[in-house]
Amino acid sequence: MFNVDKIREDFPILKRKVHGKPLVYFDNAATSQTPQVVIDTIVDYYSNYNANIHRGVHTLSQEATDKYEEARIKIQHHFNAKEAYEIILTAGTTHAINMVASGFESLLSKGDELIVSALEHHSNIVPWQMLCEKTGAILKVIPMTADGVLDLQTYHELLNENTKLVFCNHVSNALGTVNPIEEIIEAAHKVNAAVLIDGAQATPHIKPDVQALDVDFYVASAHKLCGPTGVGLLYGKQEWLEKLPPYQGGGEMIATVSFKKTTYAGLPHKFEAGTPNICGGIAFGAALDYMNSVGFDNIASYENDLLVYATEELLKIEGLKIYGTSAEKTAVISFNVNEIHPYDIGAILDKLGIAVRTGHHCAQPIMDYFQIPGTVRASFSFYNTKNEIDVFVNALKRAVTMLS
Repeated sequence: MFNVDKIREDFPILKRKVHGKPLVYFDNAATSQTPQVVIDTIVDYYSNYNANIHRGVHTLSQEATDKYEEARIKIQHHFNAKEAYEIILTAGTTHAINMVASGFESLLSKGDELIVSALEHHSNIVPWQMLCEKTGAILKVIPMTADGVLDLQTYHELLNENTKLVFCNHVSNALGTVNPIEEIIEAAHKVNAAVLIDGAQATPHIKPDVQALDVDFYVASAHKLCGPTGVGLLYGKQEWLEKLPPYQGGGEMIATVSFKKTTYAGLPHKFEAGTPNICGGIAFGAALDYMNSVGFDNIASYENDLLVYATEELLKIEGLKIYGTSAEKTAVISFNVNEIHPYDIGAILDKLGIAVRTGHHCAQPIMDYFQIPGTVRASFSFYNTKNEIDVFVNALKRAVTMLS
């Protein structure tokens, strides 16, 4: 049974106070908090078997290697990749996207077309703009509507024989919109275009099945999944990973090296040059174990209840406008109140112990569409409560009164 009070006991940071007030942490879209079991995993690694992997015959190295590769298999099973070697461990979502963008530099020609959605985080815009500058490829944009939904009719019209790659997020970090990636992927494949899905915001709420989606690339970060920062994954279909050149040169990614010629290692090591974030990878596996023990169906149901409740309570505040009103949303609410600058609201909420995110959320094209400087963003996780929402709403009313 889902018991939020019991779950909250797993997160030591939820016991702290900020400015003398109990912490209300509503910045989960930026990073989730970390349960004790993941913290213990990190401590155990550095306390008992800290060693480099894949390169040593001694006991500590073998133990670390086994734990790291066990984590890769956990990630494979969680995302239902066909093979463990289709999981590349990265420094995070941004790193993973840049790996694919770099690889496509050798596969694109002038006049080839890439399609991006209007709902993207900067990390899924800028690398592709850089790629277009290098290759002469053309970047086209799927527009959004006033409720924060992609215009799929225009998307279908943009697709043609010159389209080589489509990329969009599974869930918008700024608005919480769940994009219809199944339709996006299927349509792209009809013109033989590859698809990369940014799953950073989706994976805390949704358990993706990359084989069922038939997606070519899927990327995500551990720190939004109750794991540590500095580690994430790139899933790629084997055929694509074999086609792309290595992202970096160095140790581990080689088969043989001579001054005449170097040959590259097979998957996944071809893309994992140098010493990785060993502890982070192992802790990533522990975080997935924890979240699966809670259950993603339980998480989705509970967080939806929080989203509905918070939306109803916030809309009772005069002058409050929510941006992103899609029927398909995760637990994110972006809003402004009257003409008050979001930073000012966020600063007062912090003094009352409430952590929200303010600004453009690395999604400036969305803010430009709405002609606003940014929003206040409250984002919920399965360890949050309706009581915290009440505290937040009352604090927000106080902030609005002070700033009006």
